[in-house]
Amino acid sequence: MTTVEEQTKIQEQFKRRMDEDELLNCMRCGFCLPSCPTYIESGFKESHSPRGRIALMKAVVDGVIEPDEDFERSLELCLGCRACEPVCPSGVRYGHLLEEARDIINQNKKHSLPARIVRKTVFHGLFPHQNRMRGAVGLLGFYQRSGLQAAARKVGFLGLLPDTLVTMEKVLPKVPTMKEMKHRPNHLPAIGQQVHRVAFFSGCLMDTMFLKTNDATTKLLQLAGCEIVVPPSQTCCGALHGHSGEKASAKELAKRNIAAFEDLQADFIITNAGGCGAFLIEYDHLLKDDPEWSERAKAFTDKIKDISEILVAVGFHEKVKLALPQQVIAYQDSCHLRNVMKTAAAPRILLQSIQDAVYKEMKDADRCCGSAGIYNIIESESSMVMLDYKMTQAKATQATTIVTTNPGCLLQMQLGIEKEGLSSKMRGVHIVDLLIEAVKHGERL
Repeated sequence: MTTVEEQTKIQEQFKRRMDEDELLNCMRCGFCLPSCPTYIESGFKESHSPRGRIALMKAVVDGVIEPDEDFERSLELCLGCRACEPVCPSGVRYGHLLEEARDIINQNKKHSLPARIVRKTVFHGLFPHQNRMRGAVGLLGFYQRSGLQAAARKVGFLGLLPDTLVTMEKVLPKVPTMKEMKHRPNHLPAIGQQVHRVAFFSGCLMDTMFLKTNDATTKLLQLAGCEIVVPPSQTCCGALHGHSGEKASAKELAKRNIAAFEDLQADFIITNAGGCGAFLIEYDHLLKDDPEWSERAKAFTDKIKDISEILVAVGFHEKVKLALPQQVIAYQDSCHLRNVMKTAAAPRILLQSIQDAVYKEMKDADRCCGSAGIYNIIESESSMVMLDYKMTQAKATQATTIVTTNPGCLLQMQLGIEKEGLSSKMRGVHIVDLLIEAVKHGERL
């Protein structure tokens, strides 16, 4: 519960830190309403829409309302998908307002002891340290390979967990060994004629739990004629911190990444996770008030490019034969890849170029699947409603393969497939993993 003293501190910070010009930029036109999943899911509740949340923020700044628990809850329920931004005629940067508001609340309220322990462990003790990430993911690998997983399922231990977590446990990828996670390349040559020198942002979860997807990414880049450098000093992108009211930590991670990449003479910095890429590409906003880092941040963000964009730009799909056994493919947009990085066409171009596979556009492919970082864990009920809608649309395509471009979206769609009992008929796959399959199959034809 937020105390009166905490509310006073929060209100003072809102008046000092919130961008009032951006708040006033909202014309209250309502164009954002049909694009907002929480507005729709709530039964068209105004306070759960972008327009409504902006009005609440402005009311706190003006002292019209107190930043009470209802206000905080409205912000907590927001997915942060930013689907409102592309449709806003005034160009309101809602995501920036949301992150600032959450940071103010988080820094000026006293969390419970369990919450403080979890936040400190996750945000400060784990994600900024890749060796610790490897250790944590390594424990999961031990659980999978040692027989503990089979035993836990057999004796019914998992029945003590919420249904969503039980299902999520089933769809987690097979974790690589510690040896595989530790021995990662820092440089890879282009295959064939070199067209670009690129740097690869390997990420924290992507280079541990989803290591095979990273390997597929670098292989595609090599085949596309890219020399690749992978700076070992890079760290977590900071997205989870920035979205959860840990802005100071996000800034420190941003500085570490900028320093790691800025002297590599790379043409582009390539990402393969929509959530990471969207946060990286806004480092210039994150550090805009830091005179030492603002220009360096701008130079960094100017080079950020999603793997699908670089592949299309170099004509990879025209140079390499892509083919698969007959199947129907549908694509689920990563919200941040589409709404922040503005990448929507490139993944579809690549998928439509695969021979013998039929591409079908999914209705509302651009609506959030409900993953949203850790939203599907902390707001499970709301997340599952969104996932149920998404699975209805996925089934309507009669697709056998659902393609995503972000690890959180991938796990969420796999969760939906498992919940619906479709695991024998449908699969979820990251786009680069599917493209590697298509390259190998094409080579055999």
